[in-house]
Amino acid sequence: MEEDRGAALFPGWEARRVATSGGASIFLRHGGSGPPLLLMHGNPQSHVIWHPVAPKLAERFHVIAIDLRGYGDSDGPGDLSQPVYDAADYTFRKMAQDAVDVMASFGHARFLVCGHDRGARVTHRLCLDHPEAVERAALLDILPQRHLWANVNAKWAMKSWHWVFMPQGDGLPEAMMEGVDPEFFMRRKIGKPGVGIGIFDPRAYAEYVRCFTPRTIRASCADYRATATLDLEMDEADYVAGKRIACPALVLWGAGSHTKAVFDEPLRVWRDYAADLRGAGVAAGHYLVEQAPEEVLSHLLPFLSG
Repeated sequence: MEEDRGAALFPGWEARRVATSGGASIFLRHGGSGPPLLLMHGNPQSHVIWHPVAPKLAERFHVIAIDLRGYGDSDGPGDLSQPVYDAADYTFRKMAQDAVDVMASFGHARFLVCGHDRGARVTHRLCLDHPEAVERAALLDILPQRHLWANVNAKWAMKSWHWVFMPQGDGLPEAMMEGVDPEFFMRRKIGKPGVGIGIFDPRAYAEYVRCFTPRTIRASCADYRATATLDLEMDEADYVAGKRIACPALVLWGAGSHTKAVFDEPLRVWRDYAADLRGAGVAAGHYLVEQAPEEVLSHLLPFLSG
Protein backbone atom coordinates (compact mmCIF):
# COMPACT_ATOMS: atom_id res chain seq x y z
CA MET A 1 0.00 0.00 0.00
CA GLU A 2 1.26 3.48 -0.85
CA GLU A 3 -0.05 5.61 1.98
CA ASP A 4 1.17 8.89 0.46
CA ARG A 5 -0.66 8.52 -2.87
CA GLY A 6 -3.23 11.14 -1.87
CA ALA A 7 -0.73 13.46 -0.20
CA ALA A 8 -0.77 15.91 -3.11
CA LEU A 9 -4.50 16.46 -2.57
CA PHE A 10 -4.00 17.17 1.15
CA PRO A 11 -0.81 19.25 1.38
CA GLY A 12 0.49 19.53 4.91
CA TRP A 13 -1.86 16.90 6.32
CA GLU A 14 -0.60 13.91 8.27
CA ALA A 15 -1.43 10.32 7.36
CA ARG A 16 -2.11 7.89 10.19
CA ARG A 17 -3.44 4.39 10.82
CA VAL A 18 -5.59 3.43 13.83
CA ALA A 19 -6.42 -0.10 15.02
CA THR A 20 -10.01 -0.19 16.30
CA SER A 21 -11.75 -2.39 18.85
CA GLY A 22 -13.78 -4.07 16.10
CA GLY A 23 -10.77 -5.52 14.30
CA ALA A 24 -10.32 -2.85 11.64
CA SER A 25 -7.23 -0.90 10.66
CA ILE A 26 -8.42 2.56 9.66
CA PHE A 27 -6.35 4.79 7.38
CA LEU A 28 -6.90 8.53 7.72
CA ARG A 29 -5.52 11.96 7.05
CA HIS A 30 -5.88 14.86 9.43
CA GLY A 31 -5.08 18.54 9.38
CA GLY A 32 -6.08 21.95 10.71
CA SER A 33 -6.89 23.05 14.23
CA GLY A 34 -10.01 23.87 16.20
CA PRO A 35 -13.07 21.80 17.17
CA PRO A 36 -12.77 18.18 16.00
CA LEU A 37 -14.58 17.28 12.77
CA LEU A 38 -14.87 13.74 11.40
CA LEU A 39 -15.42 13.23 7.65
CA MET A 40 -16.65 9.94 6.18
CA HIS A 41 -16.96 9.09 2.48
CA GLY A 42 -19.21 6.79 0.45
CA ASN A 43 -19.06 3.91 -2.02
CA PRO A 44 -16.95 3.23 -4.04
CA GLN A 45 -14.67 6.08 -2.99
CA SER A 46 -12.34 7.01 -0.13
CA HIS A 47 -11.42 9.95 2.10
CA VAL A 48 -10.07 11.64 -1.05
CA ILE A 49 -13.60 12.94 -1.85
CA TRP A 50 -13.08 15.72 0.69
CA HIS A 51 -10.06 17.32 -0.98
CA PRO A 52 -12.04 20.22 -2.58
CA VAL A 53 -13.39 21.37 0.81
CA ALA A 54 -10.57 20.24 3.10
CA PRO A 55 -8.52 23.49 3.04
CA LYS A 56 -11.47 25.67 4.06
CA LEU A 57 -12.62 23.25 6.74
CA ALA A 58 -9.09 22.99 8.15
CA GLU A 59 -9.05 26.76 8.69
CA ARG A 60 -11.69 26.33 11.41
CA PHE A 61 -11.56 22.70 12.53
CA HIS A 62 -9.23 19.84 13.32
CA VAL A 63 -10.39 17.70 10.41
CA ILE A 64 -10.02 13.91 10.45
CA ALA A 65 -10.94 12.21 7.16
CA ILE A 66 -11.08 8.42 7.32
CA ASP A 67 -11.39 5.52 4.91
CA LEU A 68 -14.27 3.32 6.10
CA ARG A 69 -13.34 -0.25 6.98
CA GLY A 70 -12.64 -2.22 3.82
CA TYR A 71 -12.57 0.90 1.64
CA GLY A 72 -9.64 2.94 0.37
CA ASP A 73 -6.55 1.94 2.33
CA SER A 74 -8.44 0.77 5.42
CA ASP A 75 -8.70 -2.91 6.27
CA GLY A 76 -11.57 -4.79 7.86
CA PRO A 77 -12.04 -8.43 8.90
CA GLY A 78 -11.68 -11.03 6.18
CA ASP A 79 -8.90 -11.98 3.79
CA LEU A 80 -8.67 -13.02 0.17
CA SER A 81 -8.91 -16.71 1.09
CA GLN A 82 -12.58 -15.92 1.77
CA PRO A 83 -14.50 -15.23 -1.46
CA VAL A 84 -17.34 -13.73 0.62
CA TYR A 85 -16.81 -11.61 3.74
CA ASP A 86 -19.13 -11.83 6.75
CA ALA A 87 -21.79 -9.11 6.59
CA ALA A 88 -21.82 -8.94 10.39
CA ASP A 89 -18.33 -7.41 10.22
CA TYR A 90 -19.48 -4.61 7.90
CA THR A 91 -22.59 -3.18 9.53
CA PHE A 92 -22.93 0.54 10.06
CA ARG A 93 -22.81 -0.21 13.79
CA LYS A 94 -19.31 -1.64 13.42
CA MET A 95 -18.27 1.32 11.26
CA ALA A 96 -19.71 3.77 13.80
CA GLN A 97 -17.64 2.14 16.53
CA ASP A 98 -14.58 2.51 14.30
CA ALA A 99 -15.36 6.23 14.10
CA VAL A 100 -15.62 6.56 17.88
CA ASP A 101 -12.34 4.66 18.34
CA VAL A 102 -10.53 6.81 15.78
CA MET A 103 -11.67 10.04 17.39
CA ALA A 104 -10.78 8.70 20.86
CA SER A 105 -7.25 8.02 19.58
CA PHE A 106 -6.95 11.80 19.11
CA GLY A 107 -8.45 12.47 22.54
CA HIS A 108 -11.85 13.54 21.16
CA ALA A 109 -14.81 12.13 23.10
CA ARG A 110 -17.26 14.55 21.44
CA PHE A 111 -17.03 15.86 17.91
CA LEU A 112 -18.72 17.16 14.78
CA VAL A 113 -19.34 14.73 11.92
CA CYS A 114 -20.12 14.97 8.22
CA GLY A 115 -20.77 11.97 5.99
CA HIS A 116 -21.60 11.44 2.32
CA ASP A 117 -23.38 8.39 0.89
CA ARG A 118 -22.28 5.32 2.96
CA GLY A 119 -20.48 7.71 5.30
CA ALA A 120 -23.77 9.50 5.92
CA ARG A 121 -25.36 6.17 6.82
CA VAL A 122 -22.56 5.55 9.29
CA THR A 123 -23.23 9.07 10.60
CA HIS A 124 -26.91 8.20 11.10
CA ARG A 125 -26.01 5.05 13.04
CA LEU A 126 -23.34 6.93 15.00
CA CYS A 127 -25.97 9.44 16.15
CA LEU A 128 -28.26 6.62 17.33
CA ASP A 129 -25.63 4.42 19.00
CA HIS A 130 -23.39 7.14 20.44
CA PRO A 131 -25.51 10.28 20.92
CA GLU A 132 -23.15 11.52 23.62
CA ALA A 133 -20.30 11.64 21.10
CA VAL A 134 -21.90 13.69 18.32
CA GLU A 135 -22.25 17.44 18.70
CA ARG A 136 -23.64 18.15 15.22
CA ALA A 137 -24.17 15.91 12.21
CA ALA A 138 -24.31 16.64 8.47
CA LEU A 139 -25.70 13.95 6.16
CA LEU A 140 -25.06 14.38 2.43
CA ASP A 141 -27.31 12.97 -0.30
CA ILE A 142 -28.98 10.04 1.40
CA LEU A 143 -32.37 9.09 2.78
CA PRO A 144 -32.80 6.64 5.67
CA GLN A 145 -32.45 3.10 4.34
CA ARG A 146 -35.54 2.08 6.31
CA HIS A 147 -37.51 4.53 4.16
CA LEU A 148 -35.79 3.42 0.96
CA TRP A 149 -36.45 -0.27 1.41
CA ALA A 150 -40.09 0.44 2.30
CA ASN A 151 -40.58 2.52 -0.87
CA VAL A 152 -38.80 0.54 -3.57
CA ASN A 153 -40.06 1.17 -7.09
CA ALA A 154 -38.83 0.61 -10.63
CA LYS A 155 -37.44 4.14 -10.98
CA TRP A 156 -35.39 3.80 -7.80
CA ALA A 157 -34.18 0.30 -8.70
CA MET A 158 -32.91 1.40 -12.12
CA LYS A 159 -31.02 4.35 -10.65
CA SER A 160 -29.75 2.41 -7.62
CA TRP A 161 -29.10 -0.96 -9.26
CA HIS A 162 -26.10 -1.72 -7.02
CA TRP A 163 -28.39 -1.77 -3.96
CA VAL A 164 -30.07 -4.94 -5.19
CA PHE A 165 -27.07 -6.40 -7.04
CA MET A 166 -24.33 -6.21 -4.40
CA PRO A 167 -26.25 -7.94 -1.56
CA GLN A 168 -26.84 -11.08 -3.65
CA GLY A 169 -25.43 -14.26 -2.11
CA ASP A 170 -23.09 -17.09 -3.10
CA GLY A 171 -20.33 -14.72 -4.19
CA LEU A 172 -22.09 -13.71 -7.43
CA PRO A 173 -21.55 -9.92 -7.23
CA GLU A 174 -17.99 -10.35 -5.97
CA ALA A 175 -17.07 -12.63 -8.87
CA MET A 176 -18.67 -10.38 -11.47
CA MET A 177 -17.16 -7.16 -10.09
CA GLU A 178 -13.71 -8.73 -9.78
CA GLY A 179 -14.03 -10.01 -13.34
CA VAL A 180 -14.10 -6.59 -15.00
CA ASP A 181 -11.48 -3.89 -15.37
CA PRO A 182 -11.56 -1.54 -12.32
CA GLU A 183 -11.62 1.57 -14.48
CA PHE A 184 -14.54 0.20 -16.52
CA PHE A 185 -16.58 -0.44 -13.38
CA MET A 186 -15.65 2.87 -11.75
CA ARG A 187 -16.67 4.85 -14.81
CA ARG A 188 -20.01 3.01 -14.91
CA LYS A 189 -20.62 3.37 -11.17
CA ILE A 190 -19.75 7.02 -10.48
CA GLY A 191 -20.08 8.48 -13.98
CA LYS A 192 -23.73 9.34 -13.53
CA PRO A 193 -25.88 9.93 -16.66
CA GLY A 194 -25.64 13.52 -17.84
CA VAL A 195 -22.68 14.20 -15.51
CA GLY A 196 -19.90 11.74 -16.35
CA ILE A 197 -16.53 11.70 -14.62
CA GLY A 198 -15.42 15.20 -15.63
CA ILE A 199 -16.44 16.54 -12.20
CA PHE A 200 -13.68 14.51 -10.53
CA ASP A 201 -10.10 15.67 -10.16
CA PRO A 202 -8.08 13.14 -12.25
CA ARG A 203 -5.84 12.45 -9.24
CA ALA A 204 -8.86 11.64 -7.08
CA TYR A 205 -10.42 9.47 -9.77
CA ALA A 206 -7.14 7.57 -10.12
CA GLU A 207 -7.25 6.88 -6.37
CA TYR A 208 -10.77 5.47 -6.61
CA VAL A 209 -9.66 3.15 -9.41
CA ARG A 210 -6.48 2.14 -7.55
CA CYS A 211 -8.45 1.18 -4.47
CA PHE A 212 -11.05 -0.86 -6.34
CA THR A 213 -9.41 -4.19 -5.49
CA PRO A 214 -10.80 -7.64 -4.63
CA ARG A 215 -10.40 -6.71 -0.95
CA THR A 216 -12.52 -3.59 -1.35
CA ILE A 217 -15.05 -5.38 -3.55
CA ARG A 218 -15.62 -8.13 -0.98
CA ALA A 219 -15.85 -5.64 1.89
CA SER A 220 -18.29 -3.38 0.03
CA CYS A 221 -20.51 -6.30 -0.96
CA ALA A 222 -20.58 -7.33 2.71
CA ASP A 223 -21.47 -3.72 3.54
CA TYR A 224 -24.43 -3.72 1.12
CA ARG A 225 -25.48 -7.20 2.28
CA ALA A 226 -25.59 -5.91 5.85
CA THR A 227 -27.61 -2.87 4.76
CA ALA A 228 -30.37 -5.06 3.37
CA THR A 229 -30.49 -7.32 6.43
CA LEU A 230 -28.76 -6.56 9.73
CA ASP A 231 -28.71 -2.78 9.40
CA LEU A 232 -32.34 -2.72 8.34
CA GLU A 233 -33.29 -4.77 11.40
CA MET A 234 -31.40 -2.36 13.69
CA ASP A 235 -33.01 0.65 12.05
CA GLU A 236 -36.49 -0.81 12.36
CA ALA A 237 -35.99 -1.66 16.04
CA ASP A 238 -34.70 1.84 16.80
CA TYR A 239 -37.51 3.50 14.87
CA VAL A 240 -40.17 1.49 16.70
CA ALA A 241 -38.46 2.34 20.01
CA GLY A 242 -38.68 6.05 19.15
CA LYS A 243 -34.95 6.67 18.75
CA ARG A 244 -34.16 9.65 16.55
CA ILE A 245 -31.11 11.79 15.79
CA ALA A 246 -31.08 14.08 18.82
CA CYS A 247 -28.28 16.51 17.95
CA PRO A 248 -28.67 19.34 15.41
CA ALA A 249 -28.65 17.75 11.94
CA LEU A 250 -28.10 19.17 8.46
CA VAL A 251 -29.27 17.29 5.37
CA LEU A 252 -27.91 18.32 1.96
CA TRP A 253 -28.81 16.67 -1.34
CA GLY A 254 -27.93 17.12 -4.98
CA ALA A 255 -30.80 18.75 -6.86
CA GLY A 256 -29.93 16.50 -9.80
CA SER A 257 -29.19 13.34 -7.82
CA HIS A 258 -31.16 10.11 -7.62
CA THR A 259 -32.12 11.09 -4.06
CA LYS A 260 -34.06 14.09 -5.30
CA ALA A 261 -35.23 12.47 -8.54
CA VAL A 262 -36.90 9.49 -6.88
CA PHE A 263 -37.99 11.01 -3.56
CA ASP A 264 -39.03 14.58 -4.24
CA GLU A 265 -38.98 15.93 -0.66
CA PRO A 266 -35.85 14.66 1.14
CA LEU A 267 -36.28 17.01 4.09
CA ARG A 268 -39.86 15.88 4.64
CA VAL A 269 -38.66 12.27 4.85
CA TRP A 270 -35.86 13.11 7.26
CA ARG A 271 -38.16 15.00 9.64
CA ASP A 272 -39.40 11.63 10.84
CA TYR A 273 -35.86 10.59 11.81
CA ALA A 274 -34.31 13.69 13.38
CA ALA A 275 -35.48 15.98 16.15
CA ASP A 276 -33.56 19.15 15.18
CA LEU A 277 -33.32 19.34 11.40
CA ARG A 278 -32.50 21.75 8.60
CA GLY A 279 -31.45 21.17 5.01
CA ALA A 280 -31.21 22.31 1.41
CA GLY A 281 -30.65 21.15 -2.13
CA VAL A 282 -27.35 21.85 -3.90
CA ALA A 283 -26.95 22.49 -7.63
CA ALA A 284 -25.17 19.20 -8.28
CA GLY A 285 -25.66 15.48 -8.71
CA HIS A 286 -24.92 12.79 -6.15
CA TYR A 287 -21.23 13.70 -5.77
CA LEU A 288 -22.00 17.19 -4.56
CA VAL A 289 -18.78 17.73 -2.59
CA GLU A 290 -16.70 17.31 -5.74
CA GLN A 291 -19.13 18.95 -8.14
CA ALA A 292 -20.18 21.99 -6.08
CA PRO A 293 -17.69 22.42 -3.21
CA GLU A 294 -18.29 26.15 -2.67
CA GLU A 295 -22.04 25.69 -2.37
CA VAL A 296 -21.58 22.76 -0.02
CA LEU A 297 -19.25 24.87 2.13
CA SER A 298 -21.77 27.71 2.20
CA HIS A 299 -24.11 25.36 4.09
CA LEU A 300 -21.55 23.32 6.05
CA LEU A 301 -19.45 26.10 7.57
CA PRO A 302 -22.20 28.04 9.34
CA PHE A 303 -23.89 24.84 10.49
CA LEU A 304 -20.75 23.22 11.89
CA SER A 305 -19.70 26.48 13.49
CA GLY A 306 -23.00 26.59 15.37
